[in-house]
Amino acid sequence: MRSLKIILLPLCLGMAVVAPAQESDSVLTLLFTGDIMGHDGQLESARNDSTGAYEYESVFRHINPFISSADVAIGNLEVTLGGPPYRGYPAFSSPDELAVACRNAGFDILGTANNHSADRGPRGIFRTIRVLDSLEIRHTGTWRSPEERDIISPLIFCRDSLRIALLAYTYGTNGIVVPPPATVAYIDTVRAAADIRREEWLDADLKIVFIHWGTEYDTLPSAEQKKTAAALLRAGADIIIGSHPHVVQPVTAEADSSGIDNPIVWSMGNFVSNQRTRRRDGGLMIRIDIAADRDKPVISDAGYVLTWVYTPVENGKQRFYILPCAEFEKRPEFFQRPDDYNAMMLYIRDARRLLETHGKGFREMTLTDGKWTGVDR
Repeated sequence: MRSLKIILLPLCLGMAVVAPAQESDSVLTLLFTGDIMGHDGQLESARNDSTGAYEYESVFRHINPFISSADVAIGNLEVTLGGPPYRGYPAFSSPDELAVACRNAGFDILGTANNHSADRGPRGIFRTIRVLDSLEIRHTGTWRSPEERDIISPLIFCRDSLRIALLAYTYGTNGIVVPPPATVAYIDTVRAAADIRREEWLDADLKIVFIHWGTEYDTLPSAEQKKTAAALLRAGADIIIGSHPHVVQPVTAEADSSGIDNPIVWSMGNFVSNQRTRRRDGGLMIRIDIAADRDKPVISDAGYVLTWVYTPVENGKQRFYILPCAEFEKRPEFFQRPDDYNAMMLYIRDARRLLETHGKGFREMTLTDGKWTGVDR
């Protein structure tokens, strides 16, 4: 895993992540993933029946190279780390080992603003923050107090002179009221506009909004999503990355010879979950390249990687593996049963049809011999 130094700079009043160079000193590569879930089936899969310990490392085995290849990798942690008893839906609390595996897979930042943020109440919010801090995983979206939010939000990425700010919001917490001082960032376009203006005061070059929104299982963005996105762009957001519907929604951007403007990812779907029905069994990873420029940074490339969750039974127990689709669609022999391969291919066809029909400005990508390339189909 890459080592990230955390520093506070005189002109960087939020929490600053210093990203090491990966491919080019002049390009910062960001990678976003969708919902990291913890359903009961995943808990059972991860539990070692002999020791009672939990092990999630194998979940990321096939996708690790993609995550670790990015300068900064960001995921949506849609569980609490609220301690035992561990539970899946509807009130999630996953073992700390899930966060350990995320760190070891290469995640640098986890968003914690989602509808399951308060599943274990304020104590669950506090414990989740404490565990992530102990693992040196940066996070944003929930805080111990409003004062803490004001001090360490937005989260700032730094690479040389390039400064990028990250804000996170959620539409709600499933009706659970979060009593103070625990703080969750709810979607409020007036507050978001003020937050974005604060980013400008902090001299951020680009502003990213990581947002939990939309209608579950709908493959097209809702009118409310579109209204919110328009307000965020008017306020000065440069990139909008969405999650929550548990299915892939389109990705859009305006692209020309000078770069890519206003990329919006409406929903990345599930990164890992036990939702096995059509369209819910996979997701997108989003790669965005930001190139340094003399006047201002430019989004030089935007792409997506289709992923699918494979759940074979091995030694009497269901396992969970996140697969990069472009690689494994060429390997039908890898799968235990033809039905498994066919289910992945159905997800791929559905996702590609949706993205090609309703998306623009992004290209499908994969990682071959350590190099990012477009998918040749």
